[in-house]
Amino acid sequence: MDKQELLVRTAFKLFYTRGIHAVGVNLVLAESGIAKRTLYHHFPSKEHLVEAAVRYRDRSYRAWLISRLENVPAGKSALLELFNAFDDWFHSRVPDIDHFNGCFFINASAEFGDRDNPIHRACAEHKADITASIRRHVDELALSKELTEEITSLVVLLKEGAISMAHVQGNLNAALEAKGILKNILNSYASE
Repeated sequence: MDKQELLVRTAFKLFYTRGIHAVGVNLVLAESGIAKRTLYHHFPSKEHLVEAAVRYRDRSYRAWLISRLENVPAGKSALLELFNAFDDWFHSRVPDIDHFNGCFFINASAEFGDRDNPIHRACAEHKADITASIRRHVDELALSKELTEEITSLVVLLKEGAISMAHVQGNLNAALEAKGILKNILNSYASE
């Protein structure tokens, strides 16, 4: 792993566990063992490092989630598998994406609330990409356009709600509860 990658991975782990504003570059340097000059060679500011950490998490998170959804048939099975994947994540059974500490994208966008900020925009892009992945599986259900939009929104809201319930309230079974709700609704509209 090169020094730039080591800096990004170290920064991500610290930002994810402690919060972005709570972590200074000196801690990132101490944890990574990399010199300050090297850090500023790759990242002109802490915000550039934060944005790189967001993009790193986006790549690793999407790769994990897409691989989970590709292991089952598209459509209803994949939509339900989404919540099995989250259940594994909430219970920290996914070493590829670290232990569960809430949604890094929600956390980062809250710390950089200006929607024009590059960090906030990167978080919004991630959420839009995940929604598009969900939409592709809802499209497989061959429902009307209106119902496809509604089911897509429902899945996204269940997903976001489960993440929030797991992190904020400590309900680590929230993903399976959301899956049960979704399964009941999908059974009304689509067969396996």
